[in-house]
Amino acid sequence: MISSVKPTPSTFSAVSTGVRRSIPTKLQFSPLHIIRSCHNQSFINSNVSHQKPLHISSTQNFSSSKREVRVEAYEADRSRPLDINIELPNEQSAQKLKIGIYFATWWALNVVFNIYNKKVLNAFPYPWLTSTLSLACGSLMMLVSWATRIAEAPKTDLDFWKTLFPVAVAHTIGHVAATVSMSKVAVSFTHIIKSGEPAFSVLVSRFFLGETFPLPVYLSLLPIIGGCALAAVTELNFNMIGFMGAMISNLAFVFRNIFSKKGMKGKSVSGMNYYACLSMMSLLILTPFAIAVEGPKMWAAGWENAVSQIGPNFVWWVVAQSVFYHLYNQVSYMSLDQISPLTFSIGNTMKRISVIVASIIIFHTPVQPVNALGAAIAVLGTFLYSQAKM
Repeated sequence: MISSVKPTPSTFSAVSTGVRRSIPTKLQFSPLHIIRSCHNQSFINSNVSHQKPLHISSTQNFSSSKREVRVEAYEADRSRPLDINIELPNEQSAQKLKIGIYFATWWALNVVFNIYNKKVLNAFPYPWLTSTLSLACGSLMMLVSWATRIAEAPKTDLDFWKTLFPVAVAHTIGHVAATVSMSKVAVSFTHIIKSGEPAFSVLVSRFFLGETFPLPVYLSLLPIIGGCALAAVTELNFNMIGFMGAMISNLAFVFRNIFSKKGMKGKSVSGMNYYACLSMMSLLILTPFAIAVEGPKMWAAGWENAVSQIGPNFVWWVVAQSVFYHLYNQVSYMSLDQISPLTFSIGNTMKRISVIVASIIIFHTPVQPVNALGAAIAVLGTFLYSQAKM
């Protein structure tokens, strides 16, 4: 840092002893660029105002007997703001609000879907067609959004669809199995069993992928398994098909997550478009199996019976469960772009609690205290797992 200015003989050869120097007592200079050296006579005969924090200007010609050297400092140039990525408190609050909106929307859409889905299945017990309609509705919604430019269509190639295929197979199995389960047992029971998905995730990763986990992760599985077993044993309306459907759904979704992590590395597709492509491929996979298992004749007879019993509201139930199924899954995939896996896992746990409680209230599901205790233990174990895993 420059602290003083002294004229040297080479620079000021004509300066006599009568030079008066007027220098501020307290000077602070920024250590920016060094002032360029100037030629002797050109510097003396001109008023120099260099665009730097320090400049020297002469008010008189140095040929006179008295001369004044004045040292001044410019203010820092404020025309170029500093480019520093500092997240302000307002931005942090906005991010927290955004995550809160994602969670609230996700939970609300999921609760509404489960209510209408159960209403449809009670009147129209054909889970394969119900699952197909859910995927078809979501696919149609996204195709319209891309065609009308409401959403930007993804840029995909053949490799993308190849990596998506095993994910779609697992997603299809998990979706149909969960729907079959809810057609046989209460919504609350299905979600209690589905809260045991972390146990399947650890077992599959350990024995199929060779991954190891710390001891707290394995210990967190004990309340999950124990809670699910207690809830299953004390379930008043227990059904083996419903129980196995929820278990198969857990296993299928675990493989879906594994395939998704392995196949989508380096792919630049947003969460919303990724789920849209997943729905379309799952629809192509599911449709022929749905026709083979149930068939148009069964659907026509079941549809006529449901409309005669429920009335026109049944059509609205089918549309609502299909639309809300796509929306809640779309929001969940979109939230993955904004939050960490730990936050998502906690949100998924809280989602199951909201669905279980809402379905018990709306459908007046009889629950014994021991059954409620098992559900609480299983959900708590899921939360502890998410903490231990991270």
